[in-house]
Amino acid sequence: MKILITGSNGLLGQKLVYKLRNNVNTTCIATARGDNRLVKQDGYVYETLDITNLQNVSNVFTKHLPDVIINTAAMTNVDVCETDKEGALLLNTTSVKNQVIVLERLSKENQNYKPHFIHLSTDFIFDGTHGPLDENEKPNPLSYYAETKLEAEKIVQASSLHWAIARTVLVYGIVDNMSRSNIVLWVKQNLEQGKTINVVDDQFRTPTLAEDLADGCILIAQKKAQGIYNISGKDFYSILELANVVADYYKLDKSLIKPSKSADIKQPAKRPPITGFIIDKAKNDLGYEPHSFVEGIKILEEQILGK
Repeated sequence: MKILITGSNGLLGQKLVYKLRNNVNTTCIATARGDNRLVKQDGYVYETLDITNLQNVSNVFTKHLPDVIINTAAMTNVDVCETDKEGALLLNTTSVKNQVIVLERLSKENQNYKPHFIHLSTDFIFDGTHGPLDENEKPNPLSYYAETKLEAEKIVQASSLHWAIARTVLVYGIVDNMSRSNIVLWVKQNLEQGKTINVVDDQFRTPTLAEDLADGCILIAQKKAQGIYNISGKDFYSILELANVVADYYKLDKSLIKPSKSADIKQPAKRPPITGFIIDKAKNDLGYEPHSFVEGIKILEEQILGK
């Protein structure tokens, strides 16, 4: 099975490449804009790919004819999407249209070619009035980021391809050569430095370990599953509770964690207050079984110590 991954320099992209490299049953084609930033560069093929460029997508997809495409590339900084709407639309929506156009054309030209397009989406397409949510929940985006992601979902669903959409929530993990932090490291680093942090108590999520999300995507590919799947962690927390769990794990001073409200934190983009996912469909259809949040922190810690 040839699996092509877009956004291979990103958090999820890296996890997928590392899980699929040197796999006897899989040829992994890692793609990203610019150079390959992964430390391990063997056991897979790397191609430079700008998914916002239709001709570039056509060239790479025609060359490899991947059986599965896992589209992880996106502009995920929600506030930047609010200020750079053109960039957000290009990377989150137009790029998906480009891939669908090319794959539909290739499958028309070659009747035996039936690519499986797996697209990553987000809990932010919902308005957050309640949760956790199942796959049948009606989207109602609050931010421009969410609008671009929902529009991409519609493009995928309207296509003639074999498709699946993997929606996820608050992904955390450790990656090669990346400075971007995540909720776990942010809490840990600030508390270790004795800094006070303001953490919202009115946003609720099911935090997702990047390795679990990668496993979910691979299960979708292996089982040739179609439709929408919620792929997230299984523990439902407020962000405040989540910060306290991190503090407890590292035995840090929880008095430095100050509860605050979303309205008090000035951010350009609105966040849905309550999301989090019900993952029964992924468990039953795919055999998806994510780690608990505490187990996830332990995996992160082992990776930090191993680096």
